[in-house]
Amino acid sequence: MPSAGELPQSRMEALEAIDPGWCPVWEIGWQRAFRLALAHVQAGDALPLRAGEVIVQGEDLGAWAAAQRLGWDKLLPAQQWLLDSALGLEPTDEAEQQPTRRTQADRWATHLAAARQFHTREGHLRVPRKHVETVDGEQIRLGSFMDNNRRRATKLTPERWAELDALDMRW
Repeated sequence: MPSAGELPQSRMEALEAIDPGWCPVWEIGWQRAFRLALAHVQAGDALPLRAGEVIVQGEDLGAWAAAQRLGWDKLLPAQQWLLDSALGLEPTDEAEQQPTRRTQADRWATHLAAARQFHTREGHLRVPRKHVETVDGEQIRLGSFMDNNRRRATKLTPERWAELDALDMRW
């Protein structure tokens, strides 16, 4: 008879038959994503390394693979071995780990592009506060951006004010 918290042998055998790589210590979400990535690779497809490239059963395989590479040191040795041997993943190198700093002008341009996209599609710029616009695969919190600019309108440069006015901004 197994002790408290221990699985009986019959249950262990049944789980092993379903998934030989199943490990009760690992997070179930990690194991699910690993199995989806493994099936993707075994089908002859390349594992993406960037978010948004391949979504399988609601799991973004690129985002998951990138997260494994970035968090390599937090994984157990057996997980690292599986990622390396089965999927060909390796930890990120120093250059990849350095986040690229975006300038304020870059962030403004990205948000303005999202505002233009929204305006073109909807015909107005009445963006709900929690709205998120997707531009080139990137999630832009456009509602927050618009709300913040309305509240800080007096601090905007004349150029930025004019760019929003051109989209019929409601101040």
